[in-house]
Amino acid sequence: MSAYKKIKLPEDCLPHDENIEWWYFNGHLKAQNGNSYSFMDCLFKANPRKLNIPYFRKIFRRQKNIYFAHSVLLDIKNAKSYKEIQNISILSKDSFKRPLFFANYCDFMAVAKGYINHEIAEISPNVFHIKTENLDLTMTARKKPLLENGNGYISVDNKFSYYYSLTDLKTEGLINIKGEWVEVTGRSWFDHQWANGAYNKDQWTWFSFQLDNGTDIMCVEYDNGKSKDYLADLIRKDGTQKHYKKVEFIPGKDKWSSRKTKAKYPMSWTIKLPEENLELNVKAMIYDQEMIFGPINYWEGPVAVNGGVGFMELVGYPSDYNPLILAGVRLAQKIKKRIGRK
Repeated sequence: MSAYKKIKLPEDCLPHDENIEWWYFNGHLKAQNGNSYSFMDCLFKANPRKLNIPYFRKIFRRQKNIYFAHSVLLDIKNAKSYKEIQNISILSKDSFKRPLFFANYCDFMAVAKGYINHEIAEISPNVFHIKTENLDLTMTARKKPLLENGNGYISVDNKFSYYYSLTDLKTEGLINIKGEWVEVTGRSWFDHQWANGAYNKDQWTWFSFQLDNGTDIMCVEYDNGKSKDYLADLIRKDGTQKHYKKVEFIPGKDKWSSRKTKAKYPMSWTIKLPEENLELNVKAMIYDQEMIFGPINYWEGPVAVNGGVGFMELVGYPSDYNPLILAGVRLAQKIKKRIGRK
């Protein structure tokens, strides 16, 4: 990565010329009937020639950038999740052509049979609209950006990246539950990160927390198999920010095992920030939240925490599966369903 440059917004919400970049949202929502929902939505940009992901390097070796998107809507009361993984996303010609961030895209595999357009648009500085098959939400920042590590430039395992967050987004709009659009309000989180690192099989455990007292926290444990790096960033209700390298991640006994990939994910944690004298007890709200993207699998979902809510991301946890066999099983299941309808 080139020499550090100070993050400037809204300009730096636009794409950069790094190997990997993503625009990520998560949130917690409530409907008028009191039902609770959560969501995650993320658009990725990647350079297939430099990332060293075999799946990308062989198929898209002539492309400078490719795009893919992952999204999930969760019905907490009924323990249901509606996942959408776009292995390849096609962007409209006018994407990234506006002064503020704008991306209009769809699933490459859905084009022939009809598609629903997806959108991430910065309507005005730090005000976003996102749209997927199941989400249509507008989010407005109520705090200034959190610059991770104090300046938005972080290093884990000697890998450098730019990273900032909007941790408190007032959210309103619609979600689609079984074909019915439901009005919701709530609170969301936005992460934007870009880096020049290549793909590897390192493991990380990441949390975003939104506490009832107005404090928001990002913390991560990065494990390269030989050593671990830690980072925690905190923004208070008044906008004051703190940045720490001392964080304790203690997994609980509660685990969930994936039948598809054989990966085992801890579903409960204790997170300690000694310099804040803070201890957070964390538990997943829905267990079956594994996302499978070609040879990559990870866990992504909402968590309950004492005094608030949060989101958890578990990446690189050991798995034992063949993505080609798994794709064949999925195809067989689809065929079986279609035959059963006739």
